[in-house]
Amino acid sequence: MSVLPNRDRQAERREATRREIVEAAWEIARAEGLSSVTLREVAARVGMRSPSLYTHFASKNAIYDAMFGEAWSEFLQVTLERTASLPKAPRVALLAMSETFFDFAVADLARFQLMNQRVIPDFQPSPESYAPSVATLERLREVLDRLGVDQPEAVDLYVSLVGGLVDSQLANDPGGDRWRRLLPRAMDMFADHLGLPGPPLRSTQRST
Repeated sequence: MSVLPNRDRQAERREATRREIVEAAWEIARAEGLSSVTLREVAARVGMRSPSLYTHFASKNAIYDAMFGEAWSEFLQVTLERTASLPKAPRVALLAMSETFFDFAVADLARFQLMNQRVIPDFQPSPESYAPSVATLERLREVLDRLGVDQPEAVDLYVSLVGGLVDSQLANDPGGDRWRRLLPRAMDMFADHLGLPGPPLRSTQRST
């Protein structure tokens, strides 16, 4: 007869409440902006008094920290899945990776801002929550190195190039694809600059 380990139901309930609090904070951020997240509003959405939140999170920044870690953990998983089956051609692989980040970023403005922009002046992620972002960058560097992008400055250029297009899309054409359609051209320019092999992406994809 096997004996099942005792379940810590109190810990399970506590974790469920923490998840509910974080989800409520995301709902507020997506509807009204990250700066609109307040302990009072979060507490109201989960049906508790503001002081009760302190039994789960020490401060509002602690909630932001959980949101930050959750967001980067989600993208790390997306990155691992996408880079496990990239096309072999360097330019096509670069485009696939850039489209993956672009689509993830523009799908959720509040999430992108918390992950990549300093919109909360006094917020600094904890090492634990920051770890998935570090792991994501390490994976990116591994893949880029395999594609022939092996200089730190080139990695920085790639990140800035794709991130800049995301910023322009969100600022000027939210919900559209004006800047997404520039990704093939941008990756061609990047690949040409580094001398990466392969026919131009623009020769196989119509750009309008």
